[in-house]
Amino acid sequence: MCSASFHKLSSMYQHISERRSFFCSWFGIVLTTQVVLSTVLSASELDPALPSYRVVEGEVSGTLKSVGSDTTKNLVAFWIEGFKKHYPSVREGIEGKGSSSAPPSLVEVTSTFGPMSRVWKPIEIDAFKDKFGYAPTVIPTSIDMLAVYVHRDNPIKGLSLQQVDAIFSKNRNGGAREAIVNWGDLGLVGEWRDKPISPYGRNSASGTYCYFKEHALFRGDFKATVKEQPGSSSVVQAVASDMFGIGYSGIGYKTAGVRAIPLSLTPNDPLVTPEAANAYSGEYPLTRFLYLSVNYEPGSKLDPLRREFLRYVLSRDGQADVLKAGYLPVTATIASRSLESVGLD
Repeated sequence: MCSASFHKLSSMYQHISERRSFFCSWFGIVLTTQVVLSTVLSASELDPALPSYRVVEGEVSGTLKSVGSDTTKNLVAFWIEGFKKHYPSVREGIEGKGSSSAPPSLVEVTSTFGPMSRVWKPIEIDAFKDKFGYAPTVIPTSIDMLAVYVHRDNPIKGLSLQQVDAIFSKNRNGGAREAIVNWGDLGLVGEWRDKPISPYGRNSASGTYCYFKEHALFRGDFKATVKEQPGSSSVVQAVASDMFGIGYSGIGYKTAGVRAIPLSLTPNDPLVTPEAANAYSGEYPLTRFLYLSVNYEPGSKLDPLRREFLRYVLSRDGQADVLKAGYLPVTATIASRSLESVGLD
């Protein structure tokens, strides 16, 4: 590999490593020779320090309009269902068109919250600030492992992000010399050797599309052969029905028809399975927060509907809904920080 290519590849992997360190810092992690989480939660546990939700006196009513991420659509539905058990007069509307629909809906004041599976882009923040004079507040509410799925009968043991890039991207910014087009290119034999890889993905309105493009394709562009699907569930369903398929989607959409395969950050790193402990430690390379964006003017007080909904989401009850949706709960520390960011305790 030429010197320029080596430095480009090193820069890309450094970008992902830095982002992993940022993710880990939310959990009070000490980074030494190993990544150590102060309290690692399993897939079936909640942080015992999370408080239970307490119903407030007085009427909490109005319409909760959620516009944004398809990845979080089912999760938001669980939250609203649980919240309405306490406040039955609340009405709801949920649109899961993709994370890119969240910022304009908040700017145009046509939504209460904007769920997103990625962070805001600078141009989106600028549009919000031009309208309101302050930045949007983005609250981490749960944790997702963006999984690479193959058919359940596929024998592949795992992939490096460099290989994932060579399968999905036409640029191969990850450093692969050749595009990967057949399963035999990955070492599979027998009936798999000459079978073309059939890739599935999301459209550009999706936060998952944007996240995968940046972190798995090293900011490269998708191949024209990647078959775009309208939603997270559609990607998984397509792979489950295609023996030679591969696709990416949130871990909450995993079904019995697919396998979420282990991934490694670099070709020389060990494969890491998409399991809770590896997400909390930051070792799984495609670990991300799922967010709720809200229009909160610093120093102001939220109206009762938004205030109590956020308290519910970040309570023990709301984080139990996160588990129900197939994602991972945040810690009590993160929940507390999130509430503080909108003037709550």
